[in-house]
Amino acid sequence: MQKLTDRQEMVLQYIQASIADRGYPPTLREIGNHMGIRSTNGVNDHLRALERKGYLTREDMKSRALRPTMPPPGAAPSNDNSEMVEIPIVGQVAAGMLQEAFETPEDTVQVDRLLLGGSRGQDIFGLKVNGDSMINAGIHSGDYVFVRKQLEASRGEIVIALVGEEATCKYFYPEADGIHLRPANDGMTDIVIDRDDWRSTQILGVVVGLYRRFN
Repeated sequence: MQKLTDRQEMVLQYIQASIADRGYPPTLREIGNHMGIRSTNGVNDHLRALERKGYLTREDMKSRALRPTMPPPGAAPSNDNSEMVEIPIVGQVAAGMLQEAFETPEDTVQVDRLLLGGSRGQDIFGLKVNGDSMINAGIHSGDYVFVRKQLEASRGEIVIALVGEEATCKYFYPEADGIHLRPANDGMTDIVIDRDDWRSTQILGVVVGLYRRFN
């Protein structure tokens, strides 16, 4: 394996840290800000070098599809099976049916704890995304999001929320006029739920990771 420059190693470490902390890779702009690189072309030069040297893969030059293939030089890779956790894929769920769906999942997938921010996975479930409402956040139709079960979320977090009897993936923004469930798609508008109509059970969980199958 070819040796990395100090800057290339810093970029790779930042990508891995972002996946570990947030569950998804950084954008080109975020990498540039972190590294002090003003142009996206400069960031792409480093990413292309990492791809060429076998440390990184990405889909169609999209930064949100960045996936490290190995740790930076000097990092100790782990072959411990305990680093892998099994996540239930529960399909479409309503709030009252979540526990039942969690206990009898449609499928399961094994993922590295790194992709879940180090979680052991006990309270994590997976949902398949349908539609393009979150494409600007790097979440595409057909992807699986990993969700930590909880009833509360911080402003700006990506949540799975119940609207009617359907679970939807959106940014969570409580505002004066109500709860805004905001898409990451310039062609779509917020779902706004009046505060009087909002129930504490409508948040099913917070998105902590992403899984994409390549067929």
